[in-house]
Amino acid sequence: MDVVTLKQEIKAYSKEIGIDKIGFASADVFTELKQRLIEREKLNYSSGFEKGSVEERTEPERLMAGAKSIISIALAYPSKINNPPKSKPGERRGIFCRASWGTDYHHVLRARLEKLADYIQTRVPQFSYKTMVDTGELSDRAVAERAGIGFSGKNTMMITKEFGSWVYLGEMITNIPFIPDKPVEDSCGDCRICLDACPTGALVQGGQLNAQRCLAFLTQTKDFLPDEFRAKVGTRVYGCDTCQAVCPYNKGIDFHLNEEFEPDSEVAKPLLRPMLRMSNREFREKFGTVSGFWRGKNPLQRNAMIGLAHFKDETAIDDLIAVMTEDVRPVIRGTAAWALGKIGTTKAREAIEQAMTKEKDERVIVEMEKGLEFTKAN
Repeated sequence: MDVVTLKQEIKAYSKEIGIDKIGFASADVFTELKQRLIEREKLNYSSGFEKGSVEERTEPERLMAGAKSIISIALAYPSKINNPPKSKPGERRGIFCRASWGTDYHHVLRARLEKLADYIQTRVPQFSYKTMVDTGELSDRAVAERAGIGFSGKNTMMITKEFGSWVYLGEMITNIPFIPDKPVEDSCGDCRICLDACPTGALVQGGQLNAQRCLAFLTQTKDFLPDEFRAKVGTRVYGCDTCQAVCPYNKGIDFHLNEEFEPDSEVAKPLLRPMLRMSNREFREKFGTVSGFWRGKNPLQRNAMIGLAHFKDETAIDDLIAVMTEDVRPVIRGTAAWALGKIGTTKAREAIEQAMTKEKDERVIVEMEKGLEFTKAN
């Protein structure tokens, strides 16, 4: 088997099936990453969404016997909506991060990787492989960095020469000993714009993230959002793009190469009020195809109420009262009470006071008390 020729054929075919960048890396242990992950766990900086042990996340051989190389792929996604919804009085909107625009990227990249695997199989009958996209054990970024896709920025994002950091990543462990591509030199230099811009200080230092403070993580949690982060969330329904939006390497970058990632503006920037009282079915019909739906409707509805509180949207008061008094979920009832307090009208205050006389959940009562304090301040 001529692996040099095969590698060139794979690169050419990858372009035919819509893979924007491809690179090849060794399947050696990710020694440096292993030490960082151990330190990260000691500092309690992990999100809890990570899959596998430190060893599984850094030793490809543990994931596939006979691993010899890893193929890394990148697909570009847009940074701008071509036809954004127009702002209208009384129609407040939230925002999904750009990585959750269009069709769920997990499905798209897995399909591309499977096409690539089928192609390789026709040339190497004894070919074996294992693919991953985001939710696998391996670090997509560490693999991409080793494969020369780009360099890891201080914002912990993979930054490519062509597409900035607006790329999705996936990889395929293989049993073929491909010659690795050369890594790209780190080019952040002395720049620290992303560190200074992070709303919560989650970027502890260049390349180190405290996920427990990251809004991208916090918007996905299902419990009450800690008080210190609620104002920071603002109108974010899911995710956060701040550290990417301010990056100089992303200036003027906006590629629309993959139709699947084109955003539906009514989903990417949804009206907030209708989100409050949607049924599970309605929620799935509207948001079920985007990656931001993976945690279900609870966190998205919670965040929508925080967004309405951010706007002090008095037109949402009746909806919030209905949620506060009728919803069976304590986190949703409590957040509705908190949001009513932030809006702060007499009607909102009286509704909270009345609901408190019937509420049994101590956590919800705490949120109601916070809401009443806000109304006094107003």
